[in-house]
Amino acid sequence: MVYVALLRGINVGGKNKIDMKLLKQTFEQVGMNDVLTYINTGNIIFSYNGLTKTELSRILEEAIHGDFGLQIKVVVRSFNDVSGIINAIPDTWKNDKDMKSDVMFLWDEIDDESVLMNLVIKPDIDTVKYVPGAILWSVDKKNVTKSGMTKIIGSKLYKQVTVRNVNTARKIYTLMQDQNSSFAQ
Repeated sequence: MVYVALLRGINVGGKNKIDMKLLKQTFEQVGMNDVLTYINTGNIIFSYNGLTKTELSRILEEAIHGDFGLQIKVVVRSFNDVSGIINAIPDTWKNDKDMKSDVMFLWDEIDDESVLMNLVIKPDIDTVKYVPGAILWSVDKKNVTKSGMTKIIGSKLYKQVTVRNVNTARKIYTLMQDQNSSFAQ
């Protein structure tokens, strides 16, 4: 089965530095197959059969701690999970000079639509929706500073998500599709 591991808070602002080549080796050493990293922010596509996403997360968190000395939260999502999230993102959403659109991948413990009650959403500025596994958020760039969603930073909820912009999320999905189709052949 094809998965993506999303690491929270690595290689950001010079903190929690992890070399992606070494991270790939760490994944391979604990038995992950077909390991592929995408950009420097902790997106690792891999295949594995026989364990749950929770078990995979635990193994990967322990391996990262052992190899790099870092307590990093690892969110594992299957190909089907990511497919559901990507298909829920409106085609018009992008991350460019005019629009900011993000996917906030949720920890399993808070993965429920009720999580929206903990957000400051300004309906005239923010477009926010829950989909199993994530919160989707989009705002016109000119309104980012007025957005209620910026208040998530520093909150308890913020510590239970890992964020990717929609361009990155779509690319991760494309890479997962490529790997998944190679297994179907």
